Amino acid sequence: MSHKLKIAGWISVGALAGALTTVSLQTVARGSLAPLPLEELQQLAAVFSMVKTDYVEPVDERKLISDAISGMVSSLDPHSQYFDKKSFKEFREGTTGRFVGVGIEISHEDGLVKVVSPIEGSPAHRAGLKSGDLITKIDDTAVKGLTLNEAVKRMRGEANTKVMLTIYRKDENRTFPVTITREEIKTVSVKGRIVEPGYGWIRLSQFQERTVDDFVRKMEELYKAEPNLKGLVLDLRNDPGGLLDAAVAVSAAFLPADVVVVSTNGQLAESKYTYKASPDFYVRRGADPLRRLPPQLKSVPLVVLVNEGSASASEIVAGALQDHKRAMVLGSQTFGKGSVQTVRPLGPDTGLKLTTARYYTPSGRSIQAKGIVPDVLVDESEEGNIFAALRTREADLDKHLASGQGPETKDPAREKAREEARKRVEEEARKAPSERRVPPEYGSDKDFQLAQALNHLKGRPVMVSKTQVIEAKDEKKAQN
Repeated sequence: MSHKLKIAGWISVGALAGALTTVSLQTVARGSLAPLPLEELQQLAAVFSMVKTDYVEPVDERKLISDAISGMVSSLDPHSQYFDKKSFKEFREGTTGRFVGVGIEISHEDGLVKVVSPIEGSPAHRAGLKSGDLITKIDDTAVKGLTLNEAVKRMRGEANTKVMLTIYRKDENRTFPVTITREEIKTVSVKGRIVEPGYGWIRLSQFQERTVDDFVRKMEELYKAEPNLKGLVLDLRNDPGGLLDAAVAVSAAFLPADVVVVSTNGQLAESKYTYKASPDFYVRRGADPLRRLPPQLKSVPLVVLVNEGSASASEIVAGALQDHKRAMVLGSQTFGKGSVQTVRPLGPDTGLKLTTARYYTPSGRSIQAKGIVPDVLVDESEEGNIFAALRTREADLDKHLASGQGPETKDPAREKAREEARKRVEEEARKAPSERRVPPEYGSDKDFQLAQALNHLKGRPVMVSKTQVIEAKDEKKAQN
């Protein structure tokens, strides 16, 4: 199943660790503090003192305090996090779409790291790495047994430092070393093309600082190539989220001016907020980039593709376009990550990512632990959703925040579907690597869900799923 859950290894490790997060970046902490529980703080100080003096070996005071803060924050929910110096740097790199590394997208294959594709112009691309290459060693460390995140960490580093990758190239049946000098990589979170005359496809893999500008440039390219666009597919599958203002901007590109995109609600006054399709709610500096978009984009027939990996910011976009009946949403029920994290610096190089609000679609639906239910359920392949039931969703996470709109219920049918999916995974694992099912690349001519989206845009029949199990069925009724 690892190849199905492909991870872009060039995304910063911090971004991966903080995936499924919609964040609002704040540079100023609150001016006032809540009353402190003095008795409990005295106990904390007493424990700190005893550990420092009585533990079997000396302890690092700063690490002890850092770990105490981490434990306090991580006990809240899966998305709140304390950032030490290293993780804060990695997180900020993840939201800007820049990092220092070799520039490859990777996945797992037979316990090794497979090069999915080198980023054009990157050190890996210039060194001649190709799609399908297998990395067997990173410097002197064997890759077999490493997780993708561990492999990413070893390939990351400081600019102008070197890393040696040992490559096995199947089609040439040879192994050879490649020494690559790390440098800053700029990732592209937007892809798109004209898939056939009159119909375009645009994919957002993450919502970063550069996503809106990249989205506008790509739409300009599509309309230049096809001025009379008859339909567009907005692909948000496996998009884990990112920056809230980027999600608002992408929604505004398709919606009428000033309509509600999303609202948030939490304890703080600033957490009770409504975001609208207006530059005031997404432009940070300079001119509104959406002004360059062709006016036809407001009315072009639109389909949004989502799946279990669509989370947070991508759910905001899908929910807004669905509620305003601007697009038909196709695919599978989304992840259900409907909480907003605010990032506040605690000093020059540490910070706190704290869940501060739930977000709601324009009609008032909470997506937290429920997700967006597509208007039309479509499987990932003609044979069905092979592994979808095994994918973790927000409601499966330990200590997850409840929706705030009624109690959660577990569907026995979903558990049955998971058991059947586990059996299929075991069957696949027993097959030879060449015989295993490999999902087609998104946007390719073998992309089944994209083909169904195009069928809808053309007014043709869509092959609807007969097997998908939907959680929160009451939410589906509320949409009709």
